[in-house]
Amino acid sequence: MTSMPQNDPLSKAGTAPSALPSIPAPARPWLVVLAACAGQFLVVLDVSVMNVALPSLKADLGLSTLELQWVLNAYSIAFAGFMLLGGRAADLYGRKAMFLLGLGLFTAASVVGGLAPEGQYLIGARAAQGLGAALLSPATLTLITRAVPAGAARTRAIGTWTAVGAAGGAAGGFVGGLLVDLLSWRWVLLVNVPVGVLVLAAGALWLRESRTDAGRRLDLPGAVLVTAGLATLAYGIVQTEAVGWTAAGTLLPLFGGLALLAVFVVVESRTREPLVPLGIFRNRTVSAANAAILLCGSSSFGMWFFMTVYAQNVLGYTPLQAGLALVPSSLSVLLGSKFAPYLMPAVGARNLAVIGALLAAAGFAWQSTLTADGTFLGTILGPGILMMAGIGLATTPLATLATSSASPGDAGLVSGLVNTSRTMGGAIGLATLTTVAAAATPTVLHFGLTPDPSYLVPGYATAFRVSAGVLVAAAALMLLGLPKEAPRRVDAQRAASLAERDL
Repeated sequence: MTSMPQNDPLSKAGTAPSALPSIPAPARPWLVVLAACAGQFLVVLDVSVMNVALPSLKADLGLSTLELQWVLNAYSIAFAGFMLLGGRAADLYGRKAMFLLGLGLFTAASVVGGLAPEGQYLIGARAAQGLGAALLSPATLTLITRAVPAGAARTRAIGTWTAVGAAGGAAGGFVGGLLVDLLSWRWVLLVNVPVGVLVLAAGALWLRESRTDAGRRLDLPGAVLVTAGLATLAYGIVQTEAVGWTAAGTLLPLFGGLALLAVFVVVESRTREPLVPLGIFRNRTVSAANAAILLCGSSSFGMWFFMTVYAQNVLGYTPLQAGLALVPSSLSVLLGSKFAPYLMPAVGARNLAVIGALLAAAGFAWQSTLTADGTFLGTILGPGILMMAGIGLATTPLATLATSSASPGDAGLVSGLVNTSRTMGGAIGLATLTTVAAAATPTVLHFGLTPDPSYLVPGYATAFRVSAGVLVAAAALMLLGLPKEAPRRVDAQRAASLAERDL
């Protein structure tokens, strides 16, 4: 085994690489990619799949508006709050073990939620789903990067992972509408069970265990602080949808979450074996790529929500019709993510990410011209394809840059950071954009009459306009923060040697 020199650019993530056990590479790495991507698809799908089921839930279980909100929020808060813990646990206790444990918990919670007799059971099951997703999701990306050798093949594998994750969020409205229309809201959760069992079997057969413990222990104080901080911050963010940004119910958890994260930083700076080595953020590529992923996620998550409600509330589409209308957008993000690896060698990872963000910004700007009598071609299909193709082109190089710039001992942590950035970005973006849309929507006094749905258009248009600005800011951040040369081009031979050792 060749030792890595101290000045190797791939070892600047904050900790030196731990000694890894000698594990033979899987005979068929793409089986690993298939299993990992299937798990990622499930957990991202459940971020949005419940949206169209809410009216049926309210009628069947008699839930209040607040309880309906918590059916959605319990999942996203647990998912975002436990993500970094899940990433480090994968490094220390095994990526395969965390993948199977997380998927098992997610599948079991889906059973409980699908059979829930009342709202409290359903909300608890959604929180347990989010915890399972937080354990599983970071392991999926790490399993892929460990199974596929560095270079073009790994970039294509990451592109597949990115595309599947984006498609999971995109497919939520369609899958949810189809199941609610044909069966019932319970199948929105129960459909996870047979799929989860199949993926569990595939994971047990195809995945090889890998870890980088080397005698290290889990930093329990750091784990408690960062999980509590992220969960409290996520709670404050989702509260804005109900009570606004200036209410005490929003400000207290927001400032409380930030305070817990500040204490976490202090504790980590003094801990010998920290959960998150703070030196990892001195790696400019890791920091800038995650910040850009957060900004892109804040726009793309909001896009799916506002496109769905615009189609239903303004154009009069049914839930199933709205889901079908977004299928071309889902396909475009898949194509963008899959073409990105082929464009990166010619264009450069940073340049492609910038191009993708600006292309998506153009799509959001186009979408902001929507009207109350908009057509499918002009207000859904055209801008939707442009928005999502751009997001796909941007996210794949960003994920590649972030994961290939860290030492192998921090692979699970960096994967957790990527997923946390995307999930927290989605939560922040959706809460911010819904507040912006509400502020831009004129007050309608209808005295018991059903108002003309056109009054919603100014709010939706403003949300898309703000998203376009966020993506332009993300492009500027990439230009200033990301290096001109991709990490794999700094020392390609060393990166290939490192990947061979990890396998």
